[in-house]
Amino acid sequence: MSPRAGLDTHTLVLAAAELADEQGIAEVTLAGLAAKLGVRSPSLYNHVNGLKELRTLLAIHGLEQLQTAMEASIVGISGDAAVHAMSRAYVEFARQHPGLYETTLRAPEEGNTSLEEAGGQILSLIINVLAGYELGEEGGLHAVRGLRSILHGFASLKNQGGFGMPLDLEVSLTRLIKTFIAGIRCMRSGEESGKE
Repeated sequence: MSPRAGLDTHTLVLAAAELADEQGIAEVTLAGLAAKLGVRSPSLYNHVNGLKELRTLLAIHGLEQLQTAMEASIVGISGDAAVHAMSRAYVEFARQHPGLYETTLRAPEEGNTSLEEAGGQILSLIINVLAGYELGEEGGLHAVRGLRSILHGFASLKNQGGFGMPLDLEVSLTRLIKTFIAGIRCMRSGEESGKE
């Protein structure tokens, strides 16, 4: 096979994202990607330095796409409405892009500034949405961790078919986020009990 015209790093990342969503992140290999693109595996090394770099680029792409979806969901709104909208966007992104979503979950390796920046952008977005609750810097970070845990757990269970009861999942998510908001309001008012 001859190298395909127009092949570049961006094309590789987009094809790898499709492969991840279709077959799972474990199936994103250089051989699998080459087969998808109709090229020989060695030609991929003209654009990436192996599987590790490809997966890092894929994680950056996933974080950027997740951020875009979350930002779009909160245009023109704030407060509780923004937390609900952002949460729905997060869960929907995970549903539409299960493999790509999985790449967004790992903590950035130290020294990878591009991956750190992409993760930092999402962190900043969530912090800004929660800023109106006046939790302080440390409290805000605890709230971000809590919301991320809630959304990841909900999205993962939903994607894996873990919600078998005939109840509306949108209602469940809405109630869950309302409970989270009530909880962070307690943090702000000093009603939080217990120390780590």
